[in-house]
Amino acid sequence: MLHLVRQAQAHPKNTAIISDGQSYTYNQLLEQSDHFAQRLLNGQADLAEARVAFMVMPGFDYVRVQWGIWRAGGMAVPLCLTYPPASLDYVLSDTGADIVVASARYTTIIKPLVEARQLRFIELEQLDEYDAIILPDLMPERKAMILYTSGTTSLPKGVVTTHANLDAQITSLVTAWEWQPTDHILCVLPLHHVHGIINVIGCALWAGACCEFLPEFSAADVFAAFQRGTINLFMAVPTIYFKLITYWERLHTPDQEALTAVMRPFRLMVSGSAALPVTVMEKWERVSGQILLERYGMTEIGMAISNPYRGKRVPGHIGQPLAGVGIRLVDDYDQPVADSQPGEIQVQGPTVFLDYWQRPQATADAFTDDGWFRTGDVAVVDDGSYKILGRSSIDIIKSGGYKLSALEIEEVLRTHPAIDDCGVIALPDEEWGETVAAVLVALHPIDLAELNQWIRTQLPPYKVPRQYRVVAELPRNAMGKVTKNDLKQLF
Repeated sequence: MLHLVRQAQAHPKNTAIISDGQSYTYNQLLEQSDHFAQRLLNGQADLAEARVAFMVMPGFDYVRVQWGIWRAGGMAVPLCLTYPPASLDYVLSDTGADIVVASARYTTIIKPLVEARQLRFIELEQLDEYDAIILPDLMPERKAMILYTSGTTSLPKGVVTTHANLDAQITSLVTAWEWQPTDHILCVLPLHHVHGIINVIGCALWAGACCEFLPEFSAADVFAAFQRGTINLFMAVPTIYFKLITYWERLHTPDQEALTAVMRPFRLMVSGSAALPVTVMEKWERVSGQILLERYGMTEIGMAISNPYRGKRVPGHIGQPLAGVGIRLVDDYDQPVADSQPGEIQVQGPTVFLDYWQRPQATADAFTDDGWFRTGDVAVVDDGSYKILGRSSIDIIKSGGYKLSALEIEEVLRTHPAIDDCGVIALPDEEWGETVAAVLVALHPIDLAELNQWIRTQLPPYKVPRQYRVVAELPRNAMGKVTKNDLKQLF
C-alpha cells in the first residue's frame, strides 16, 4: 500500500480538501481515488507504469485523479493548464502517454491531440462502466511521476520520480516545518510543478491537514480566504508575494490593518521556486507580520535546503540542508571547496530523482562519478547559512517560480520566417525575479506586436519574452558563441 494512502487512512473524518465551495474528507478522497483507479484499470490487474497524462483543474478532482493514477500503478504526468497545443503535444509524444484524462473545460484543447495519436481518452464528467477489482500492491521503488523541466538543452526533459522519492521529499518537509493534522493551507500554485504538488498538497495530505484550493490566482480572493480565519499556512513564489503587497498597498488604512491582523497569527509562510528579493521579504513582514521562510529546491531533488522553522531566518539566504539530504559545494572539478568559498551545489540522498525520461546521456551528465546530482546553482556558506550566488549556466532563466531554457525559446523564435537569428537572456526584475528578453536579427523589418502575438501561440505565457531589441548581428566570441552578457547591455 502507498504510504500516502496509509497516512490518509489515519485521519478518515478530517477534512482533506476544500474546493469549489465543497469540503471532502479523507474517507471521500480514498473512496473516490479508488474508484478512479479502477476506472483506469478497467479490469486490468496493474497499469504497470503506463504514463497517464492529465489536464484537470486544481481541487478535489485533481487530487483524486493523481491518487487514482498512483493507486492503479501508473505514472502521473500532470499537464500545464496554460500550455498551447504544441507544448501539450510535445509532452504526450515525449512520455509516450498511454491514457489522457481531462476535465470537460479542456476537452476541446486536448482531445484533437489525443485522437491524432489514437490514445485512450477519459473525460472526467462522463461516467464509464468498469469492472471492480482489487488494486495492485505497489512497492516504493515503482516509478510514480514525470514532471517537465527545462535544462541547458533546448527541449524540456521529463524528471522521473519514484514513490520512494516522493515519500522522502514529503517527509523531510513534514518534519522540518512541523506539519500537524490541525493545519489548513491555501493552494494557489500551478500543479504541474513540484512546489504545489509536494510542498503544499503532498505535505498537507500526509499530515492529515486540510488543503484549500484557489483555482486561479487573485490577490483579492487570497485575502478574502485569509479573512475567513481558518487558514494558518501559505506558500507561494516571490511574484505572488509582490502582487499581494501591491494590492495591500492600494487599500485604505483600516482595511490594511484588518488584513495584517488576520495574517499575523499564521503558523508559517514560505517563499520558493525563485530567489526572494530582500525588499519583498521586508515589505511582506510589514504587511503580514510574518518573516517568510525561504527554501531551496528543484524538480529533480524536491527541497534540499531550508531556513529554520524555529530560529533565525536570514534575508537573502536559503538556510541549512534538510534532514537526510546530502549537500556539498564543489569546484569545476567536482572537488569540495574550502570553507567560505563559493561552489556549485551538489545533492545526494533519497529525495533525488531516478532519471530523465528516456535520456540516458542527459541523466549521466547530471550526476558526478560518485553519484552526486549537479544542480548548476552556485552558493556559499555564509555564517552557517547557504546563500545562492547565481547559476553556472547563463541559459537558465528563473521567472515567477519557473525555470526556463533560453535555448528552447530561441529555437521557437528562429522558426519565425522574419527572424534570422536571436539570443534570449534574463533581465532582473523585482516582481518576477527575472524576465525573458530577446535580441533579434531580422531578415526584413519586423512588427514586434505581431511577433508577440505569434509566439503566444507557440509557447506558454510565462516563456514569452517581455522585451525585444533588433540588431544587425549578435556579438560573439572567438569560438562563435553569442556573448550574452553583451546582449544585456542593450536593455
